Parts: sequence; C-alpha cells; structure tokens
Amino acid sequence: MAPRSEPPVNHIAADVQSAWHRFVEACEGVRPDLYRYCRSLTRNAWDAEDLVQDALSRAFVTLAGLFQQIESPRAWLFRVATNLWIDKQRRRSEEPLDEPEPADRWSRTLDSVDPAEVRDAGAMLIGRLSPQERTAVLLKDVFAFTLEEIAVMLATTPQAVKAALHRGRGKLADNDRPAPRPVDRSVLDAFCAAFNARDVDRLTQLLLESATAEIVGLATEYGVPKMLKPDTGSLHHSLFSPISHAVAPEWRDGDQGARATVEVAVHDGEPIVLAWYDDAIGPVVRDVVRFETKDGRITSIRYHFFSPDVIRDVCSDLGRDHRVNGYHWPFG
Repeated sequence: MAPRSEPPVNHIAADVQSAWHRFVEACEGVRPDLYRYCRSLTRNAWDAEDLVQDALSRAFVTLAGLFQQIESPRAWLFRVATNLWIDKQRRRSEEPLDEPEPADRWSRTLDSVDPAEVRDAGAMLIGRLSPQERTAVLLKDVFAFTLEEIAVMLATTPQAVKAALHRGRGKLADNDRPAPRPVDRSVLDAFCAAFNARDVDRLTQLLLESATAEIVGLATEYGVPKMLKPDTGSLHHSLFSPISHAVAPEWRDGDQGARATVEVAVHDGEPIVLAWYDDAIGPVVRDVVRFETKDGRITSIRYHFFSPDVIRDVCSDLGRDHRVNGYHWPFG
C-alpha cells in the first residue's frame, strides 16, 4: 500500500494568511462599532474583544460558502456576532450550575453607576435581559438598525422584535457586580520587576514551560521557547524592541524609540499589566496585557497590542494616557 501523502497545508498557508489580512483590513471601518456592540452584550472589555475576534473568524470562514453579494457588510458582521453570542448564552443556560451565576455588571440604572461606566451603550443596558431582548434594544436604540434589519439578524419577525423591545425597555435590575477573575497579584509584580530589569532568566522561571502567549487577533505561541525567539517571539519583542518594529508609520506619532516598561494595574478588580512607552506627550500605554496564573506561575499571557478598542476602553476606565497601534501587524 502506498504511503498516505500529507495534506498540502503549507502550500496554501500563505494564500490563506494573505486573504485573512485583506479581510481584516476591509473590516477596519466597522470594527469600533462592532466592538461597542460586543462590549454592550458581554459587559466587559475582554469578552467583547473575544466576541469580535470570533465574529471575524466566523465571517471569514463563511465567505467561502457564500454565493450571493453581501448587501450590508456592517449588518452582516453584527448578525454573525449576534448569533455567536446568543448561541453561547443558550448553551450556558443549558449547563447545570452548582451555584447561582453572579449578577451582571451593568444591571443597574444609569443614574446609579460611576461615570466611567456610562461612556458607551453598555452602561445603559439591563444585565438580566434575555439575549433576544438585549440584542433588540442594542441594535435598535444604540446602533439604529431598522426593525426589519433586526428581524433578519434574529431570524424572527418585525412584530416579535417590537415585543422584545417593549419587554427589554421596561425591565430594571439591581446593582450587583460579578466577582473578578482570580489572578495572583504577586506573580504579576514579580513579572514586572523582572521585565523592567530585562531579566530573561527570572521571567522564564515565572512562566510554566507549557504556558501560552497570544497576541490577540494575530498569533498564539505555545511554550516559553517560542515566546523568546528573537525573530518572532512576543516576549522577546516586548522586552527588547521599540514601537517602530511593530507598527506602521502612521501609528508612531510621538514615539521616542524607547523600549517598554510595565506596571501592574487593577481593572474591574482584576490585576492586569500596562505596557508604557516614552512619547512626546510623556509616557503612554500602548499595550494592555492579561494573565492567568496557577500555583505561583504564569500559565497564559494575552497581549492586546493590536486591540485598539480594548486599549482605549481600559485606559479610559483607569485614567491613563495611551496611544493605539492599529488592528494588525503591518509588515509581511
């Protein structure tokens, strides 16, 4: 029997990557609105960016099987995100729970929240609306889609959308908050100290050998050696490279060519890391980094360097000066 040949994945990888980059660039105009919509659905920056990335990935894959023109790309992307979120809520509601889920972050009236929490539509939503009610209120009252467009997105009728709007607008809820995700602050403090000292050995000791690093929207690395590769490693570049090595010229305004320094901040009760770069206006945040820890070690790192909406969102909450870097790696 002849040996089975390997699938020609490597031969088409470059074509797929090129197509993905063109697709992401084509969607840049709608990304801020799409993020705001996902932010309002999920009620936090991290899940919002995940939903945006999932929606873009699903839309990209779906394009291969479409044989008709997309009349409204904006409405189409919103529909993809809506369906993904509703499906996730449906699956969650079917899972048995050992204890009640925490109350939603935005479940309060506009007058009772902190001003930082009302900067966008998410603060106006009632966290305990059903998925259909919440999407109907968002799509109609915040993003100005018509009843007919919303009905197509939700696979229902305009009359059903009107009913969901009526129910959703009439509901109020309490002001409880969910518990923050547990992250070991002492590990992040040690990470920042080692990072600012450019102590690669100490950083390596803080990371599990099997740890992952994700540059959200760009790439995921598995294992510490890949993070430290001089040519492509995310940790190596964040340690030793200036902004000019990572972003296009139009995003370099004010950059002074210095390497990053990092510090721990607390956002919504969760310790995170901010990456600062010297700028003409003073130090600015250009990356927001989220961690998972276990038994005193780092198990995952998520860089939001190419997530400008997350950087703006988090830094606005924290009152930090910042600049953004665009949505994608500009080279190659």
